[in-house]
Amino acid sequence: MAEFLTDIKTLRERARQEIGKGPVTDAYGADLQRVLQVLNEALATELICVLRYKRHYYTATGLYSEPVAAEFLQHAQEEQAHADKLAQRIAQLGGEPDFNPDTLTSRSHTPYDASLDLLEMLKEDLVAERVAVASYTEIIQWLGDNDPTTRRVFEELLAQEEEHADDLRTLLERIPADRPLT
Repeated sequence: MAEFLTDIKTLRERARQEIGKGPVTDAYGADLQRVLQVLNEALATELICVLRYKRHYYTATGLYSEPVAAEFLQHAQEEQAHADKLAQRIAQLGGEPDFNPDTLTSRSHTPYDASLDLLEMLKEDLVAERVAVASYTEIIQWLGDNDPTTRRVFEELLAQEEEHADDLRTLLERIPADRPLT
C-alpha cells in the first residue's frame, strides 16, 4: 500500500489551522490570484458568448435561419452553463465571480457581435469558438498539475467549445455561398 507523503496527524493539523480556506490547502500548487483572474476572464468570455448567441438567435432571418437559430439558442444555453461552472469554481477557491457589465467586453477573450447577416453571424461565432478553443487549451497547459480541478473544468468546457466550432463549421458548409439568404 502506498504511503502518504505527509503523515495523517500533520494533514489533520494543517486542515484545522486554515479552515477558512475551504478546498485550498498547502497542496494547492498554482498561483491562486492568477487562477482567479484567468477564471474571471473565462467567465467574461462565456457571458459575452451567451449575449452574442442570444442576439444572433433573436435576429437571425432568412431562408436558412430556422436551423441556424436553433443552434444559436442551444449554444447560448450551453455557454450559460459554462459561465455557471466557472462562477462556481471561482467561489470554491474563495474568489468573487465578476459579473460587472461595465468590464465584460474588456475582460472577454472573444468579442461581442451584432451582425444581421446570417452568414456573418455564423462566421463570427465560429471565430469566437476558435478563440475559446485556443485560449482554453493554453489555460489547461498552463494549469498542468498545479490545479487539477480547475484544469478539469476547462477540459470540459474545451470539449464543448470544440463541438460548437464543429457545429458552426458544418452549418457554414451547408449554406450555399452563392444563394441569397432571404
